[in-house]
Amino acid sequence: MGEAKRRKAVLGEKYGDQPYIYPWLPITKIQSEQFIKWTTKGAWGGIGLLVVLWVTIRIVGPGLGWWHVD
Repeated sequence: MGEAKRRKAVLGEKYGDQPYIYPWLPITKIQSEQFIKWTTKGAWGGIGLLVVLWVTIRIVGPGLGWWHVD
């Protein structure tokens, strides 16, 4: 009997289920990895928007006469 069949026999109905990070927290390891991936992309998007806003206020705005920055 192969290892996979032995594990399937031992686990029964739970075979193939993803393990939780903690038993009391219903979040699987794959879900936590996806959360990290999405939040990282969101953080970089926010940094990009901050740079665009800064360039607009600091450089483009005064050039168009919107704001006067000394």
